[in-house]
Amino acid sequence: MAEASTFLTTQRYAVVTGANKGIGFQICKQLALKGVKVVLTSRDEKRGLEAVCKLKEEGSAALLGEVVFHQLDVTDPASISSLAEFIETRFGRMDILVNNAGISGVVIDDNALTGAIERVG
Repeated sequence: MAEASTFLTTQRYAVVTGANKGIGFQICKQLALKGVKVVLTSRDEKRGLEAVCKLKEEGSAALLGEVVFHQLDVTDPASISSLAEFIETRFGRMDILVNNAGISGVVIDDNALTGAIERVG
């Protein structure tokens, strides 16, 4: 049981893909309410930035964690690498990954995504 309390009391960093609306948006909100620093990602920069603003407006003082946006297209190895570099530079690590991005009919470069996660995880 001590591990659970340590996990919750230590600063945690999360990435949520496909987070500008729906389930991903709500996951970002719940993590931030628990004090987790969250990187909200989406393919569309405008929608992603609007989602971060909406979270901050809705949560105001209740959001204990920081929520930041980073553009991410999970089908683009360069975009994945850019996110990994951002996480490494800004936070030094990633503790939680919620892969919520939904894309149909597209083949995702699993090697690029896995490599990026291992680099910062």
